[in-house]
Amino acid sequence: MLKQQSHIVAPIPDELRTRALYTVNELRERGKADKIAIDKLFELIVEMTDNGLDFFFLEPLRRLNASSMLMGMARMGISSMLKGSKMVVHKVLKKLDDRSLAAILDFIEEIIYEPEPAAS
Repeated sequence: MLKQQSHIVAPIPDELRTRALYTVNELRERGKADKIAIDKLFELIVEMTDNGLDFFFLEPLRRLNASSMLMGMARMGISSMLKGSKMVVHKVLKKLDDRSLAAILDFIEEIIYEPEPAAS
C-alpha cells in the first residue's frame, strides 16, 4: 500500500532490518499478545523509532556540520521526544490483543524495504 503513495524514507542498518523481520515472523507464529510478545515488540518499535529520529533530525545537522553545542541541544530534545514516545507506546502495547498484534506486525512488514540493487 505504501508504494502506491508518496512517502519519505529512512535507512536502517541491515542488522536491524533482519532482526525486525525475524521478530515479526517469530511473533506472528506465536500469535499471542502476551508479555513476551509485547516486550519484544516494544524493544523493536523503540529501536526503529530511535533510528528514524536520528535520521530525520540529526542527520541533516551532521550534513550541515552543525556545532557540537547545537548537536547536543538536538540530542537532548530527541531524547525527551523518545522518552515520551516510549511511555505512549508501552501504554498502548499493554492493552494489545492478538488481532491488534497481527495488525502492528503487518504494518512493520509494510514499512521495511530491502535496499535497491546498485546501478551498474
